[in-house]
Amino acid sequence: MSNYPDNHGETVLEIDLNALSHNYRYLTSRLKSETKVLGVVKAFGYGSDACEVAKELENQGVDYFAVAYVNEGVALRDAGIETPILVLHPQIVNFGSLIDRCLEPALYSPRVFREFVSEAEAKNQKDYPVHIKFNTGLNRLGFWENDTEWILQQLETTESVKVKSVFSHLAASEDLSEREFTMNQIASFRKTSEELSKGLGYQPMLHQSNTSAILNYPEAHFDMVRTGIGLYGYSNSEEIDTNLKPVVTLKTIISQIHKIEPEESVGYNRAYRAKGYETIATLPIGHADGISRNYGNGNGHVLVQGKKAPIIGNVCMDMLMVNISGIDCREGDEVIIIGEENPASKMAEHVESISYELLTALSHRIKRVICRKQ
Repeated sequence: MSNYPDNHGETVLEIDLNALSHNYRYLTSRLKSETKVLGVVKAFGYGSDACEVAKELENQGVDYFAVAYVNEGVALRDAGIETPILVLHPQIVNFGSLIDRCLEPALYSPRVFREFVSEAEAKNQKDYPVHIKFNTGLNRLGFWENDTEWILQQLETTESVKVKSVFSHLAASEDLSEREFTMNQIASFRKTSEELSKGLGYQPMLHQSNTSAILNYPEAHFDMVRTGIGLYGYSNSEEIDTNLKPVVTLKTIISQIHKIEPEESVGYNRAYRAKGYETIATLPIGHADGISRNYGNGNGHVLVQGKKAPIIGNVCMDMLMVNISGIDCREGDEVIIIGEENPASKMAEHVESISYELLTALSHRIKRVICRKQ
């Protein structure tokens, strides 16, 4: 029998579906009962496992999913997901596959609109569900407010598509110092969507809120809200984070322990020099696994026996070294890199990054382990 904790003995990413369900229930508790929920599962479910996350959210009653690209939606369909899937940034070359797999595109520019209608007509579609995106200030993707008349004119010339929803995206809903800007975005979206709906002669679903807006701007909940990072246990607010549970825990083990003397160097370029007699541990995880070199040289830490062990020297491609001086541990012991006691949000802060970047960078050579913790 292995002496390694949980019999892992390697670097693993635990994905706790009970934590996911807890977060979903907490976020929906902030909504009116009639408000629909769209779960964002792009980027492999924010670095976890999109298919397992989607299956769990389907069981919880989620109304919609969103992915960034068509291949992400195809993977969900291949896994048996039947819930409607919005593709936020579809590429024209993939429109055929999108229709074949019953995915629903965001149409955000005249070029994309025309190309999709052409593909839908070629495939003899009628009332194929599409989602019209307006730019209200993020200046990333989206039609402008004055494009409304053009959209309505185009819709009059085809029966191939039907507007299922109208949506926009908030730029700074987590930053309450930008409340005026956000309220202007909400007002702009309300005005534009009302104008489009009047021209359509029916009311499509409206959605603008991300996780932070679910929490900070109930006036922007409209018919549906979108939640991504909140599902995975983070909210951009330390106070709210106490109500959420991180879904993933990144664990590894100690491969080897060294005792080094004063001024001995550690790692490439001799970036770390021991300040005295020190004990260091080598871990089997590196920047190829998503732990950036930025976390080296004391900018990040891991937990060994519940105690902080700073990352020293330069993070290597497949390994990193930590200072375990004063920590009672041995080779083979478990090490927590990201988890409830060392959240991704806090770790990312050390390198002026965000939880999103750290989580989605986690390599798929790391073994995923699905679990349900109590």
